[in-house]
Amino acid sequence: VNLGHLEAIVYILQQPFITAVSRVCKPLPLSFSSKHKTPSAAASLNSIHVHIVCNLNKNPVWVIVSDRNPNYITWHSNNKTKGLKSRIQQVLDAAKSTNTLRPYSIILFFSNGLTIFNHQKLKDEFGASKLALEFSDSDFDFAEETEGEWVHVIPGMYKEACVLEIKVDHVVNNVISSEHEVKDSFLNVFPPEHQGENVNPNLGSSNSFSALLSQMKKVESTKMEDFSHDDDFINFDTTALIAIVSGISNGCAEELLNKPEVELRHRFKGNFDFVIAQAMSELQYPIHANLSAAVSGKMGIICESVLSEFKELVLMCGGANEKHRADQLLKCLLFVRDSPSERLIGLPTTRKLALKNKIVFGTGDYWRAPTLTANMAFVRAVAQTGMSLFTIEHSPRALTGN
Repeated sequence: VNLGHLEAIVYILQQPFITAVSRVCKPLPLSFSSKHKTPSAAASLNSIHVHIVCNLNKNPVWVIVSDRNPNYITWHSNNKTKGLKSRIQQVLDAAKSTNTLRPYSIILFFSNGLTIFNHQKLKDEFGASKLALEFSDSDFDFAEETEGEWVHVIPGMYKEACVLEIKVDHVVNNVISSEHEVKDSFLNVFPPEHQGENVNPNLGSSNSFSALLSQMKKVESTKMEDFSHDDDFINFDTTALIAIVSGISNGCAEELLNKPEVELRHRFKGNFDFVIAQAMSELQYPIHANLSAAVSGKMGIICESVLSEFKELVLMCGGANEKHRADQLLKCLLFVRDSPSERLIGLPTTRKLALKNKIVFGTGDYWRAPTLTANMAFVRAVAQTGMSLFTIEHSPRALTGN
């Protein structure tokens, strides 16, 4: 086992800007884009080996890790080893050949540094540039067994590490690209007359529901020029909206648990165990408090599919208080059109990868926003394809008729 290589991988995984990890040291299955009519070198491969598949600062990336002595990393292939040029070209060909798993960039992490020659070659031939992020110091230990006893292995500090980024679709002017991304996104924002009736709702008393909504960034405009590329969005699916307005999340959990079991079984029928478990969970882990960090300072968005489904569920199953909270919540969100990203909608539609979920999560992906969800079955199904998708999990809550 190459302990130094594994140590470097764990070091990267511990960085706060690394999220949505879907593959670690596991071959990535390739599905080739129909746009690539001319077979590339990667087309002969069924998979490509990268060390980490994840999101870095909201963008999907593939990470290649090397802990080799830089003096032994050759540029051209020889009888003993595949050259660095060949390895990078193979990974880039694979990245460009697939829509669904296509990364925004390839991250190269050389834990022991890189020679000036190889560094310059990567820059000249592949457009590699230094990654504009600072890696934090290592704060973990490894243990290794020696003659029946465990001894600690002090991890490296990576002071000589060289971290480079290669954009899969290289853009010369990143500023122009960012502006175009903002413009493209806001073509999918509903006009003011189709937004919430009041973008500054009166939230009433300072309960946990009001406190949660007050932490979110208010929707004060739907004009593209009033937003910046740096705005942080969070995408809500239906499970998240229901959880926020549910009576269980808003002070009724203890009351529910104190009611006679016969009454509750009659009221919730087959969902009895489900609702009781949620009420007990709420008393131990209040969901509004748990969601606070996820939504604080973010602007909430929902797509039209979620808006329609949420309104229908609240109308059918919600009580008067839940309906009121639903109205207040919707006034704090930005309504956008169903606009799933190409990579999400490109996944095959199956029982586990339902079209409606691809639309909801894909819209979040299009907006480069994490999706707040309790639908972990879909999240797992996406991860099994090898795709890195930025999501935030929350505990489920049901409408109670409160």
